[in-house]
Amino acid sequence: MTSGLYLYGIFPQAISDNVILEGIDKQIVQNYSIEGFNFLYSEAKQAKYLASRRNLLCHEKVLEEAMNLGFRTHLPLRFGLVVKTWDTVNEQLLVPYKEELEALFQKLDGHREVSVKVLWNSQEEIQALLESNPELREKRDAMEGKTLKMEEVIEIGQMIEKGLEARKEAIIQAFQDELNGLAEEIVENDTMTEEMIYNAAYLIPWDSEALFSEKVEAIDKQLSDRLRIRYNNFTAPYTFAQLS
Repeated sequence: MTSGLYLYGIFPQAISDNVILEGIDKQIVQNYSIEGFNFLYSEAKQAKYLASRRNLLCHEKVLEEAMNLGFRTHLPLRFGLVVKTWDTVNEQLLVPYKEELEALFQKLDGHREVSVKVLWNSQEEIQALLESNPELREKRDAMEGKTLKMEEVIEIGQMIEKGLEARKEAIIQAFQDELNGLAEEIVENDTMTEEMIYNAAYLIPWDSEALFSEKVEAIDKQLSDRLRIRYNNFTAPYTFAQLS
């Protein structure tokens, strides 16, 4: 029994019926076209889907497999989007947002989204900060074993925080100097953990990814003793396919 239609993304052209993709609940992924907008969908067996790792990866896999087949330009839809009928899609998405969707297709044509996440070990950075700043280290060491007043605790904490912020900004600036000039658009997202200091998505020409990757690798070699860099060069363009 079907609970509706599970939607994956919108493409400017249909994917061949000869291509077999497996979607959520192991359902076959199909095409449906409305006024030139081609939707990838499968039959939904549930009215609502749990955002489990398996389901999320399955959703992403459908879009990535379509991209691997050459259907690079598309508008990915958020995970778990289930609708009852195509009339709902037309009335709630296409009618009010048709021009914006067409503009997004034009923007994304020939481009891809890549992302860089930068993580460090904050405790190691504090130690490195103290080693590079003898005055601060001496001040911190002089306080060890003493009963400190609150203002003294605040003072040394602020000095360390300020030093860490300067180190963080220098690292971020290194990435911006090397990468921003290669991108058509850049979105700096919120960091996801305490150890993550930078989280950015870039919209770049599809064929310039090799150069972009080289730049990331060069920074990694330069700063690898301090950082962990997560670089994703093949992902659906969620960041740059947002309706206003």
